[in-house]
Amino acid sequence: MTGAYTIGAVCAPAAVVAVELTVLRTGILRQGRFWVTIAITLAFQVPVDGWLTKLSAPIVLYRPAAISGVRWPWDIPVEDFGFAFAMITLTLALWVRVRRGRAPEPSPAARGARS
Repeated sequence: MTGAYTIGAVCAPAAVVAVELTVLRTGILRQGRFWVTIAITLAFQVPVDGWLTKLSAPIVLYRPAAISGVRWPWDIPVEDFGFAFAMITLTLALWVRVRRGRAPEPSPAARGARS
């Protein structure tokens, strides 16, 4: 039986990608800098999450029935990566969308020229 955390970890990234592609349409999934951001985030997530979830002395405990039981690397439940991807992607997509909705601020030189 698949646990609720596992189901959420699969559905959350799928839902965020669907929202990006159909509603927000920022195009971030096609940008190399987005994928670099994901890689940098994973570079920090792995040691921190690994330390928090290590089976030898866990700080964060998961109910065994809630997760798939697949842990990689360093005892990290693989579900954590799905939630991390969803959170980062949605945050960045919303950020880009909100910024595009605003009129660009005039540069200081342009403001001075109008005075």
